[in-house]
Amino acid sequence: MPDGKFKILLVDDHPLVREWLASLINQQPDLVVCGEADSAPEALGYLNSQATDLAIIDLSLKESSGLELIKTIRSTHPAVAVIVLSMHDEKHYAERAIRAGARGYVMKRETTKKIIAAIQQVRSGKLGVSDEVAALFAERFVDNRRRSGTPVEELSDRELEVFRLLGQGLDTRSVANCLHISIKTVQAYCARIKDKLNLANATELLREAIRWSESGAF
Repeated sequence: MPDGKFKILLVDDHPLVREWLASLINQQPDLVVCGEADSAPEALGYLNSQATDLAIIDLSLKESSGLELIKTIRSTHPAVAVIVLSMHDEKHYAERAIRAGARGYVMKRETTKKIIAAIQQVRSGKLGVSDEVAALFAERFVDNRRRSGTPVEELSDRELEVFRLLGQGLDTRSVANCLHISIKTVQAYCARIKDKLNLANATELLREAIRWSESGAF
């Protein structure tokens, strides 16, 4: 591995995305992709064995949650910075990702220039986020209170994961398998989601989850 270069681990379950990112990053004189992973266990295994400066993580990973992986990295590898590169709308996920421990958030539709800029910002100790997200953070800091938002924004990270998977058409057993939790636990999350969104029953919950998913929020 070339000395002095900023070492980056790519965590995404789409090989073509990793290939595109690696090509982009390795063109930079001071950056290098040191490894790739398609799941949270593989990413953590790599971090346990190889020196890494930054992990670029997709929120939707194979059989795991990107948000949970970020929290784990923050607690077990605090020296490793994290940037989220995701298809999910930053309005709904950027703040959650930063709270989980990420230092940057970039949507996959952004230009390659903005992706590299976010990496360099995080490398220099700054947040690598869009101007819109930076303005939102500043507004909330000045106001010293959370801006009122949609009911979905009040869901916990895990509740939002369950809601997202329901919106993709998964039943409770499939959601439980995906998140490695029991069906009973999924049902408890669903009950809390229904309460927070003021939904009467499971049919309304499923309908709202699908509507939210089709809106492009996920």
